[in-house]
Amino acid sequence: MLIGSVALYLLLTIAIGLWAARRVHNSKDYLVAGRSLPLYMTAATVFATWFGAETVLSVSATFTRDGLGGIIADPFGASFCLLFVALFFARAFYRMDLLTIGDFYRKRYNKPVELVTSVAITASYLGWTSAQLTALGLVFSVLSGGKIDLTTGILIGAAIVVVYTLWGGMWSVALTDLFQSVVILLGLSGVAWLVSDMAGGAGKVIAAASEAGKFDFWPKGGSKEWLAFLAAWMTLAIGSIPQQDVFQRVTSAKDEKTAVRATLLGGAVYFCFAFVPIFIAYSALVIDPGYAKLFAAEDAREIQRILPDLILNKTPMWAQILFFGALLSAILSTASGAIIAPTALFTENVIKPLYGGMTDRQFVLLLRVVFVIFTLAALLFALNSKSTMYEMVQNAYKVTLVSCIVPLAAGIYWKRATTVGAMLSVLFGLLSWTIAEWAATDATIIPPQLVGLSFSIIGMVLGSFVPRAATEAAAHHHGER
Repeated sequence: MLIGSVALYLLLTIAIGLWAARRVHNSKDYLVAGRSLPLYMTAATVFATWFGAETVLSVSATFTRDGLGGIIADPFGASFCLLFVALFFARAFYRMDLLTIGDFYRKRYNKPVELVTSVAITASYLGWTSAQLTALGLVFSVLSGGKIDLTTGILIGAAIVVVYTLWGGMWSVALTDLFQSVVILLGLSGVAWLVSDMAGGAGKVIAAASEAGKFDFWPKGGSKEWLAFLAAWMTLAIGSIPQQDVFQRVTSAKDEKTAVRATLLGGAVYFCFAFVPIFIAYSALVIDPGYAKLFAAEDAREIQRILPDLILNKTPMWAQILFFGALLSAILSTASGAIIAPTALFTENVIKPLYGGMTDRQFVLLLRVVFVIFTLAALLFALNSKSTMYEMVQNAYKVTLVSCIVPLAAGIYWKRATTVGAMLSVLFGLLSWTIAEWAATDATIIPPQLVGLSFSIIGMVLGSFVPRAATEAAAHHHGER
């Protein structure tokens, strides 16, 4: 019955995605849903895109092992990202009437800056997309009792996402996100109520977590621990701002006010509801302390089995249907957005400029081809990674933290930011971060991504001031003559 219910759910999701394709008439419909989404749909896309596999399976498991201090990146950093976007970036994004975030770098700076930032942002999505595909593989493996191995499960999951997103683009993402958000909220709430009762009540679960020190938030130690804590938070809070999926949701709203409100609403719901799977996961340890043995597994990904194993082995069928329906909703909604975003960015800002005179119909066709290619690239990444989904997501955003946030923020809020400054910011940030990652050891005090961010700021300042100062000095000297 469980497998049949899951299959029915997947078919319904595919049907919604294909039905949404009827609304796609041009590239604007495909990329930003015609800029027509109302508040509730825009908020649902923000929530559903962020509430993914890592939130349900990996963040919750990381909390059971490391406590609140171990999840500073997500949900804390991720939620602050949406707050920052709503307050400081949403209006600017919407007013510029752009299709992709790469268009901003071209309009504010030039095409070379557009190219390097677009490539960097696209590359950052490999980790995030791979995390969702890995989660799909894990779910199918668990549901089949191991008959479907992780590799086969990942392949099946990727095929499903491609089928329901390929033709409808952002319209498919928006309508399926709305449906999936409802399933997530109802499904996980029902499971949390049941599991709480099994564990002896919410009070007992919270008391057990408190006694185990899981609510210790601030780092213990010296500057090394504090810098690592800050870096983890900044990686998602700031590094995920210059991302196409965030930009896409903001600019898909029907107007500027809706864009701001929906981002705030989606972020608030995300932050609050992220603690539901965390509560369920810790309830699992209260119900059966034996789950703690997963913390010692050689493969770090094993801790992500806490929730699926609990639900399959300890709960009735109706709870299993609710949980896996909610879990698949979380994964599919995030996976579809995580693939359509880099597809849009790479096609619009890297490939399209190479071919002049492309019609809108040809552009939409090219978008679909790139969509499939990026999915294949993410598949290869997923099949060869041994990291947890939480780690994969954090690593993805390090790229944009060290290369793209400084040119973006400076381009909006600093009038003296120049094209030379933007290019040096990207290059200094990426190069210094790469070197720092290569040279890092257990004794390293400053996290590599903070090194990269610092050099990115230095590159922007030097590139914006030095050429101007040299020009002014030359002009002054010429005037004296």
